[in-house]
Amino acid sequence: MTYDLLIKNGKVVDGTGAAGCQADVAVSGGKIAAIGRLREPAKRLIDASGLIVAPGFIDPHTHYDAQICWDPLVTCSSWHGVTTVLMGNCGVGIAPCKVSDREIVTWDLVNVEAIPFAVLNRGIRWEWQSFPEYMDAAQRRKTAINLGFLAPLTPFRHFVMGYEESISRAANEQEMVQIAALLKEAVRAGAMGFSVSTVHHIGYQGRPLGSRRASREELGSYAEVMKDMGRGVIEITLLDVPGMMSDAEFALLDLLLAKSGRPVTWITLSSRADRPDTCARTLARAEPLIRRGGVPQINCRPTTALLDLKDPYLIRISGFESWKRVLDQPREVQKKVLGEPEFRSAFRAELASPRIFRGNWERIEVRTAASAALKPLEGKTVARIARERGHDPLDTFLDIAIEDDLNVQYATISDVGEIPELVADSRTILGLSDAGAHVGLLCDAGYCTYLLGVWAREKQVLTLERAVQRLTSEPADYFGIRTRGRLMPGLAADITIFDYGRVMPGTVEIRCDLPGGGRRLVQEARGIEYTIVNGEVVYEHGKHSGALPGEVLRSGSC
Repeated sequence: MTYDLLIKNGKVVDGTGAAGCQADVAVSGGKIAAIGRLREPAKRLIDASGLIVAPGFIDPHTHYDAQICWDPLVTCSSWHGVTTVLMGNCGVGIAPCKVSDREIVTWDLVNVEAIPFAVLNRGIRWEWQSFPEYMDAAQRRKTAINLGFLAPLTPFRHFVMGYEESISRAANEQEMVQIAALLKEAVRAGAMGFSVSTVHHIGYQGRPLGSRRASREELGSYAEVMKDMGRGVIEITLLDVPGMMSDAEFALLDLLLAKSGRPVTWITLSSRADRPDTCARTLARAEPLIRRGGVPQINCRPTTALLDLKDPYLIRISGFESWKRVLDQPREVQKKVLGEPEFRSAFRAELASPRIFRGNWERIEVRTAASAALKPLEGKTVARIARERGHDPLDTFLDIAIEDDLNVQYATISDVGEIPELVADSRTILGLSDAGAHVGLLCDAGYCTYLLGVWAREKQVLTLERAVQRLTSEPADYFGIRTRGRLMPGLAADITIFDYGRVMPGTVEIRCDLPGGGRRLVQEARGIEYTIVNGEVVYEHGKHSGALPGEVLRSGSC
């Protein structure tokens, strides 16, 4: 026979964790046809000498819900060897949606995922009302890589209860029945499960995200949909204080696992410099839940986030009462409030309690300043500048912003902390890239190349084979994607070919390529030589081939 594609001379790392071996991989009809020493002819030959041939990577935690309307390449994820993404996380999304609710649903995405309203308003096509129609629209548009969808609870509650009721109270019995029916319809159409946020997220008009108002009875009812359907995963934003688990949160996970009989992945388990053993203690406590499928997601790389005080997302989601007078105000009002001693005293007091933004001035640096007079501060930490000025760090942080007319951009740099231990811990699942979200704040879409380049190659925290397994068959198995995640005859030919000696995320840069010229942070990849999706070469040496072979993956048939 003549194969469609033959990949010769590479080292095959098949995604199972087994030792890699020299072999050829043949592709026909979008599937892997054979693996071994192959001599049959092929329409196209790729010489993978010196390269690793692996299954395509799967990112289970993205927010491309809107971006797929205007970006068929699904960047930046596809640049990093990712061939499948799952979106609809954190209980927020843009379907289902009535025509009258489009602005509300858009602002929910703005406030939770830090994507500018002007970008979304220009870019979302609104070709749907129901969730199945949303998935069908994605299939019609075509993409370079595969798309999977979780059903986010917030727009489902809006759809049934109306906005005001959905953000104010729990659903009544009749409403629960209607919401459950819509969730069942979504899963029947191929949704991979549903997602919910129970903490800190705010939506339209700065009010709590609708899913936060769901009662335990509600969530239990929706979990039973998963049991009835016999498929699907629940994703929940759970920990009010990242890395720590309360009795109530433990009990909620226990309830969802019991009611659904399905996996429940929870976030976020993150390192804390002030409590270096937090993750280890939380994992030990959650062990009984993990054994039943209640697995935490982790980000495998320290996060560098940009912060400006005109629209301070990290501060916004931390819920500081003192900042309510600052948020969404004209610049002159913002500067006036930031300079007030009363405001600074209140902010200082609130920083004493655990928050996402903790004011670690040794890890907050001036990234860029607009004023020529402040340019010498770039690259210096707030703590260092405060020492040089002989001032308090909090005052220095706010003074610099005011001096630069709020144009200064800070970078907050997280500690490595327990990340090496978490990366190697089989009780966790890799994810949390948030790719597609926080576009002006951070870019973690390259976590796959970071895992391979830093934790596997440089630090040797885990082997190459284990790293590939963590990026491929582990998320595939957890989310019920049976046809991908491994290199085996008969499975879909999603393949990433990379140079293990070079693979690494590139430099983060700013591009103004969003609808209307909106800016975002992007990060290209190094060492990803070929990306193949459903048997078609999508990228060759970093260049898009023009092919858009991605599919909408549907639960029960993927």
